[in-house]
Amino acid sequence: MAASLRRTIAKDLFLYALVAPGLLYFLIFKYVPMWGVMISFQNYSPFLGFFKSEWVGFEHFARLFSNADFYMLFRNTMAINVLSLVFFFPLPIIVALLLNELQREWFKKSLQSVVYLPHFLSWVVIVGLSLLLLSKEHGVLNQLLELVGWGPIEFLTEPKYFWALLTGQTIWKELGWGTVIFLAAIAGVDPQLYEAAKMDGAGRIRMMWNVTLPSIRNVIIILLILRIGHMMDVGFEQVFLMMNGAVADVAEVFDTYVFRVGIKQGDFSYSTAVGLFKSIVGLVLVIGANKLSKKFGEEGVY
Repeated sequence: MAASLRRTIAKDLFLYALVAPGLLYFLIFKYVPMWGVMISFQNYSPFLGFFKSEWVGFEHFARLFSNADFYMLFRNTMAINVLSLVFFFPLPIIVALLLNELQREWFKKSLQSVVYLPHFLSWVVIVGLSLLLLSKEHGVLNQLLELVGWGPIEFLTEPKYFWALLTGQTIWKELGWGTVIFLAAIAGVDPQLYEAAKMDGAGRIRMMWNVTLPSIRNVIIILLILRIGHMMDVGFEQVFLMMNGAVADVAEVFDTYVFRVGIKQGDFSYSTAVGLFKSIVGLVLVIGANKLSKKFGEEGVY
């Protein structure tokens, strides 16, 4: 059996070499750290280690659910993700459909490059640009509003604007990059379908609706399921950089809470329990969404 395994590996050695970095990445950064989940059931002490720390069972989970901040954290996390799901997720599909309809290839590629260029900017740069545009005293937008007599608006310190600002930043930064997947899916649509639709008298909008969208429906469903699985993940860096004392009640999410409690206060077991709770909810959402998609006749993720 060992000889057969060696022959199999030798036969496709280059393919295994290509796969090896990806496997090592997931093994080292995804699977090995899962061992640390056990400290969510302990009063973990770095000096005692995994095996000698006191076991407390579900004490940290009970503390999380009874915490007065739990509702606030859950509400903020879900609200930001729902806004992103409703307003951001459909936009890359729409932009990909519109880009696909452009006839001039040079203009199409140039526009696509301009649209997804912000993806390569860090959140530090994005937040810095937001401060330059929206700050009350020196923001460009508020200066323009003052010129027309509308007065300055406290975009950055008014809680009612915070969720909309995060959604707008996400759209601007990731919209173009998201179109790459859908453009690739559209490129795989059989051209004969378009020719048949033209023979039936369908216009470009009708072909977009009856040919393109149904052809990429499986890709849309799979990405939607994966997106639903991240409903408990907001993105630490963006929220942390945008947060200030005035908007803390609508800005604090599980990711920033874990940083504040786990890293700054050193409560490793409790913060791990919070992270495990997020992971379990994400897993349940993925399984539920996948079963629902199969119930409606779609392929799903698995």
